[in-house]
Amino acid sequence: MATAITKTFTVRGFHCSGCSDNLGSALSKLDGVIRARAEYEDGRVEVRFDPDRVSEDDMREQVRASGFEPA
Repeated sequence: MATAITKTFTVRGFHCSGCSDNLGSALSKLDGVIRARAEYEDGRVEVRFDPDRVSEDDMREQVRASGFEPA
């Protein structure tokens, strides 16, 4: 297992705190994501993950699939 890393992504398309909560939940379901916390006010999501199990591209695709746009 690789050392877990933390990455912050800017996300466009949040309209309310429910949007950010839904994205955090969706990212948390990806295999290899340890923690995901999205902030509506900042338009950002912080993800702690195992890079051997999930890639940044996988997470960006999940952001898109959830109806948002990674910046």
